[in-house]
Amino acid sequence: MSRLNPILAGSAQSTEAYRQAIAQSSEAVAQWLQQPEMYQGKTVAELRERITLDFNPQGLGNQAAIERAIEYFLKDSLAVHHPQCVAHLHCPSLVVSQAAEVLINATNQSMDSWDQSPSATIIEMKLIEWLRTQVGYQPGDAGVFTSGGTQSNLMGLMLARDAFFARQGHSIQQDGLVGNLKKIRVLCSEHAHFSVQKNMALLGLGYQSVTLVKTDRFSRMDLNDLQEKLAQAEANGEQILAIVATAGTTDAGAIDPLRAIAELAAERQIWVHVDAAWGGALLLSEKYRDYLDGLELVDSITLDFHKQFFQTISCGAFLLKEARHYELMRYQAAYLNSEFDEAQGVPNLVSKSLQTTRRFDALKLWMGLEALGQKQYAEIIDHGVTLAQDVAQYVSEQPALELVMQPQLASVLFRYRTQQLSDAGDTALALFNQKIGDVLLESGRANVGVTEADGVTCLKLTLLNPTVTLEDIKVLLALVEKTAEQIAA
Repeated sequence: MSRLNPILAGSAQSTEAYRQAIAQSSEAVAQWLQQPEMYQGKTVAELRERITLDFNPQGLGNQAAIERAIEYFLKDSLAVHHPQCVAHLHCPSLVVSQAAEVLINATNQSMDSWDQSPSATIIEMKLIEWLRTQVGYQPGDAGVFTSGGTQSNLMGLMLARDAFFARQGHSIQQDGLVGNLKKIRVLCSEHAHFSVQKNMALLGLGYQSVTLVKTDRFSRMDLNDLQEKLAQAEANGEQILAIVATAGTTDAGAIDPLRAIAELAAERQIWVHVDAAWGGALLLSEKYRDYLDGLELVDSITLDFHKQFFQTISCGAFLLKEARHYELMRYQAAYLNSEFDEAQGVPNLVSKSLQTTRRFDALKLWMGLEALGQKQYAEIIDHGVTLAQDVAQYVSEQPALELVMQPQLASVLFRYRTQQLSDAGDTALALFNQKIGDVLLESGRANVGVTEADGVTCLKLTLLNPTVTLEDIKVLLALVEKTAEQIAA
């Protein structure tokens, strides 16, 4: 036991073991950051063959275990900070976020009760209050940090469901689902996140409850079709549980017309949840904040900070406009949030969360805001949106590249297209662009997204890295063209 120093504690022996382990790990990371490759290029089969588990009965000791993690995990990890790693909504992280992780992990606070996370609870509540002011909500602390967009969307839809039934005098929490559930609908755009369907299935209403609203040529919800879908639902005797609007679709970065959707819904007393997992970063923007016009009108909001807020995974939040709706999910447990605690004013955040044990991820955002300040934070958020516009202009000037859609946030959709490929037909053109993405990743040189926009298979650059420049992207696009020529040959 003494050789391994397994538990982090206050003894001199444990503290020294901690210092050594952290030093060994951080030095390995510093070296890894200097490697020129984006990825070492191993296939699924090669990684399966290479990675083994060595659970020695006597233990290897901290140093050897860390050495193995460096060899089998770190060296074969994707370098998300690399200027040619642009496939997904997967950001490089702030240095101060890494420092926050050290504090979060060492203290191991659990956010389910104040007596497990005293200062952390207050910091999270104050951050929720601040986020609400950025949105334009009334003062309060109705909201909670989450693991990310899928969980936040689940909370929004669950509370929308429960509020819908509560208006009819029925408690889902107490009595479960009742009535003709086939007649209940949730509306979202055809480009909304897949978690809408996933969460409606989890909530007992199934994929069938989700009605997709058409989008315009920029992947934004079409208001005319929304009105038609609402009228059709009414004519069919269906009831609308919620409308889910998106502020930042995964591919196009499209932001639905939030104000108009909220006003339509208000006329019919329909809950509006906004999935602003990506576009919510514009709350801090100096140039593009108006893209979120109307956000203050909606009932609940999803935010993610492990996208264009540049925090380490995971870090998200759920905001609720009216605190009274939290009563729909509150459960009292004597060992966590007792009536006695509540009477004394003790804040136990388990009442606001789907999770019980929960990390103190709010610390990362707090430290990021304090370290950078709002102005510098705004600059690095705005950089990606402006860069996407510049890249789109450059792409449109290249004879062998075609811009598929004008960018709206920090993504650029394009494809490689020559006359010869066009003559070969749509299927051949789609497969060719898919192959470009595959070959780039297999080579370890770049990670470019492959997706579809209105049936067109295209390549995607998601420009979340604030250190990446237009010159970096020109290098990447030249690599795309060179790869395409090699495939064609």
